[in-house]
Amino acid sequence: MPKITLEHVTKRWDKFYAVDDLNMVIEDNAFVTLLGPSGCGKTTTLRMIAGLETPTSGKITIGDRVVFDSEEGINIPANKRKVGFLFQNYALWPNMTVYQNISFGLTNVKEEMDEIDFDARTKASLIKILKKPEEVIKVVEECYDKKGKLDENKLNIKLIDRFEISTYTAKALAKFKLDEAKDLKAAAKEHSDALQKELDAIVAKAQSNGMTLDENYVYHKDGKPVRKVRKLSKEEIDLSVRRVSRIVKIGMFMDRYPAELSGGQQQRVAIARTLAPEPSVLFMDEPLSNLDAKLRLEMRSELQRLHLETGSTFVYVTHDQMEAMTLATKICLIDNGVLQQYEAPLTVYDTPSNLFVADFVGNPAINFIDAKGRQNEDGSFSFTIFDDKKVTFHPRKKFDIGEWYESVAEDEARLQSIKAEAAAQKGYVEKGNKDTVFKYHIAQIDEKEDYGDEVVLTEEDFVLGVRPEQIHITNEGGLHGEIYSSMPTGMETTVRVSVGNYILTGVMFGGVVYKIGDMTDVEFKGKNVILFSRKNGRFISLGSLTID
Repeated sequence: MPKITLEHVTKRWDKFYAVDDLNMVIEDNAFVTLLGPSGCGKTTTLRMIAGLETPTSGKITIGDRVVFDSEEGINIPANKRKVGFLFQNYALWPNMTVYQNISFGLTNVKEEMDEIDFDARTKASLIKILKKPEEVIKVVEECYDKKGKLDENKLNIKLIDRFEISTYTAKALAKFKLDEAKDLKAAAKEHSDALQKELDAIVAKAQSNGMTLDENYVYHKDGKPVRKVRKLSKEEIDLSVRRVSRIVKIGMFMDRYPAELSGGQQQRVAIARTLAPEPSVLFMDEPLSNLDAKLRLEMRSELQRLHLETGSTFVYVTHDQMEAMTLATKICLIDNGVLQQYEAPLTVYDTPSNLFVADFVGNPAINFIDAKGRQNEDGSFSFTIFDDKKVTFHPRKKFDIGEWYESVAEDEARLQSIKAEAAAQKGYVEKGNKDTVFKYHIAQIDEKEDYGDEVVLTEEDFVLGVRPEQIHITNEGGLHGEIYSSMPTGMETTVRVSVGNYILTGVMFGGVVYKIGDMTDVEFKGKNVILFSRKNGRFISLGSLTID
């Protein structure tokens, strides 16, 4: 499967930048989720890679083929990029059966392909199956109903799935009626010998015309496959439809119409239709959003299995961070058209690059705590939190905060220089949707009205990010608080504790019940408490937090 590379890809409408200078590489066989809030640019990114949207500038490469380059004037249309697209709306034809819906796109394919002798291929397939006639009998025996009548439709489906053959081959096999033979092996050999004689005649005819047939029964001449512009044969279409129906487990629904299927079954049909042409890349735009919660969970599992079985590269758009975390090999988190972080799900969760990423990923959401203080000589930080509480932050790795701020200043100066160069280019349009430092939320009992007043921040202003699982309720000292709310689910309990006017959210595993109003103490456990700069919102370090 191909690697996808995006270089300086930008899409804007007038002064609105939907995607702003995006650079990323989607590796072979990756499952990448484009994650972010509504309107952040994730669907636009997907559509540009697929060829459904034309970038304003940049370069997109799929495999070793450049499909878009603004400087070279290259823009390969969507139908030539060999990609599949699965939309939020399944868009199934209501007047077509499941089989017709899946095969519809295949019937319109007309391109240069290998010339294949399908009659020879069918005969060879039957000869191979007849070597184990007892397996055919086993399938036939499974298809008798309670009255002892053979269900021919069921037999056809079971033969197709058991031997991975087309419906035409399955019907030819059923006609042999091996279950009625007195001597099974003798009958199987008789049919096999007759088929072999016919197959030898086809091979001999090809040789008399100066051609040969390889193991897949593709015609060769002068050592090269014979190719011609043609449509897919009924045999090829059927094999493709049956292949994808096995993958998504809908073989028994081929004769039904979409209205006769559940939402999950319709979703499987839409997936099968997308997979049938064997796309090199599969794009999905929030395909599970129309399903109920239980079915979404089931379909996530199916998509994971599908990714493994097909070996395709999946690019998946969602605003549901739970979907992104559970499905992806890598998460591409976008905000305001700008790439915020592009790493493995657990890396994004444990070490978010900034306040926005930390806030967007995680359920329940992360606890943000304003902290003011400075670094000590031993590398730790002394902070004041919750107005008057003293704590110490111990970084996992020692570093100098002054040097960190210097490196950030150099990085920002470099970015400003790049922007200045871009602004000097002909045709430059200033970005109307300006990029700003993320405004995080701190949960309080009495929320203060935000009037948008400017706050003067210094290098002594920080933000601590504490995940709910790092909140520990104890009776052995810590921050004194009160149980504000308790929401048990059986496996875990989400509990909120008020410390003064501030509220911390924690997750306690097991069937723990807390009484609202009870007094308790809170500690911070583990070494994954996150330190951010309040001034620029950037990640600084992971560490542990102790209460003085």
